[in-house]
Amino acid sequence: MKELKAVEIKNISMNYHTLDGETVAIKDISLDVYNGEIIGIVGPSGCGKSTLLSIVAGLIKPTRGNVYINNQEVNGPSKDIGYMFQRDHLFEWRNILDNVLIGLEIQGKVNEDTIRFAENLLETYGLSEFKKHYPNQLSGGMRQRVALIRTLAVKPDILLLDEPFSALDYQTRLAIADEIGTILKKEKKTALMVTHDIGEAISMSDRIIILSNRPATIKEIIPIKLNCPNGVRTPMKCREAPEFRYYFNKIWKELDVHV
Repeated sequence: MKELKAVEIKNISMNYHTLDGETVAIKDISLDVYNGEIIGIVGPSGCGKSTLLSIVAGLIKPTRGNVYINNQEVNGPSKDIGYMFQRDHLFEWRNILDNVLIGLEIQGKVNEDTIRFAENLLETYGLSEFKKHYPNQLSGGMRQRVALIRTLAVKPDILLLDEPFSALDYQTRLAIADEIGTILKKEKKTALMVTHDIGEAISMSDRIIILSNRPATIKEIIPIKLNCPNGVRTPMKCREAPEFRYYFNKIWKELDVHV
């Protein structure tokens, strides 16, 4: 059976005009993303990873090329796309349930069914007892979980994650990446995730896109095949797979990291 394409990125280029002249940020990137696939995007700092996500989200119009979501050309922000940023951007004056509902409010879709769906997400992912709490009463990891649930509540087809765990300490980051990776697979979500953490990319992704220095081009696409212990495919268990170190070293060399 032929896999269905959720996202088609066709010959995307992005040029910025400044007082110093024209800067080419992205050059001729093409990529197909299939339904239920998690794509990790890695590359040198400042190479255009976040710019690429913004183009897919319809927040920025590319200089050249086109993006299609479910065969529809992207010409602006779409309700089919959920965006999760580095910071959780929770409103401190709203309780957790009200924060989760804000996307639905913006879309004019708050009703008994959508509220019940949001509450079920909070219940499923261990936050139901905190729904009347406020963000400052939650840990950083819990806040990121709320941010993901807020994104899932509007039932987007595609999730874009831009360094979603970078504000967390390392131990919390590992735990939350494991939780959110498991949630994405359980909900069968298609996702593009930008990260600087090679281990995070390997453990959460089905394929990893390595971008070059600016202007960003696709340097290599690496399918990730891991034999996780006991066949349990969670991000934490994937770090124990015998192939993990091979992929880590390969991506490290491709990034040409110097210390």
